Amino acid sequence: MLSKFFDSDGRVHALRIGPAGGLLDGFAHVLWQAGYAQITARGHLRAAEHFVAWADRKGISVGSLTEQTLELFGRHLSRCRCPRYGHTKPNLVHGARMFVRHLEEAGIIKLAVVASRVPNRALMVAFCQWMRERRGTCESTLYNYGVHIRELLRRLGEEPEKFDARGLRQFVIEGKQACGWAAAKTRTTALRMFLRFLIAEGKCASRLEAAIPVLAHWRLASLPRYLQPAEVERLIASCDPASPVGLRDRAILLLLARLGLRAGDIVHLRLQDIDWKGGWIHVCGKGRRQTRLPLAREVGQALVTYLKDGRPWTEADTLFVRCRAPFRAFGSHCAVSMIVSQALRRAHVARPSRGAAHLLRHSLATSMLRQGATLQDIAAILRHRSIETTQIYAKVDVTALRKIAQPWPEVRPC
Repeated sequence: MLSKFFDSDGRVHALRIGPAGGLLDGFAHVLWQAGYAQITARGHLRAAEHFVAWADRKGISVGSLTEQTLELFGRHLSRCRCPRYGHTKPNLVHGARMFVRHLEEAGIIKLAVVASRVPNRALMVAFCQWMRERRGTCESTLYNYGVHIRELLRRLGEEPEKFDARGLRQFVIEGKQACGWAAAKTRTTALRMFLRFLIAEGKCASRLEAAIPVLAHWRLASLPRYLQPAEVERLIASCDPASPVGLRDRAILLLLARLGLRAGDIVHLRLQDIDWKGGWIHVCGKGRRQTRLPLAREVGQALVTYLKDGRPWTEADTLFVRCRAPFRAFGSHCAVSMIVSQALRRAHVARPSRGAAHLLRHSLATSMLRQGATLQDIAAILRHRSIETTQIYAKVDVTALRKIAQPWPEVRPC
């Protein structure tokens, strides 16, 4: 596979007989699959070759490479005088780290976990396994829970038997003051799940679960934030149809604006989820519920154009992938929100709320309501389990509200 990036047989032979042996060939295969350009892949291979040659001179075998070895290599580069190797490029350590990650994923080495980054990793692994087996929790939810639980362990210590009610309450209250209600709600839910796991395993007192306070929140208390139809069209028109990135972003914006998909739905879409012959798109939403939505002509044409002219070649089966190597699926729903945020800036549209991707979902529901759609119709498109979730959009139906509004006492009606 090295011959994919190097034209000289002599250079390929020199790489294969070096200290890394055939490992560089496997690394080259990974780079080729990820879609790296020739010049970029050469740089990463050269960095890996330099790293292994330096480690060999230091008496460090390939099987004993660690994160500490990478740090020592980074210090070496500042004073490197190795023949045949350049040391001024900033991506050398990055290329060496990619090589080490490749060796770890291939099972050739096993890196030690840095304790400061992952507090009590064994406890976190056991918690995630317990949640998967007992509650069927998906990985994205576990990731969100893990953010708050790791912070808890850093704040209160890594010994659950020493947790107390006062410390847990203070942790929740401080989180509520630093973020919005939704994030604070996720924190309280994560802590309750974690405490239930600890109680089931006999690692903390059973009464601690009652120490997590319930955050006050009133349903339907706020108004849904949305964009006007003209603003939505400006967002979609802001995408460059002559670039692969523009084709991808336009298809994503249309799915959000026309079908009301969530950012997470976009991330999890697969190529096989589109029924081109029947004109349907299959979406796996919250709770892993499978739903079939009609594929509008405009959306279908945008997807076809992206697949033909914008989507890079990759072995990933996800519908949307990154536009730069490595060509793989989006890491999380945050990538979709970033695409919408960039479109808002390009179109010079003011954001009425902190959200981005969900803003288009609210805009679709509001537009449907003003065009005469019923709440049942909107609930079907948005895939709400209960009509009560959709009732919040009744607040923005000003025309219907005028018919039932009562005049203020002692004031003439309008």
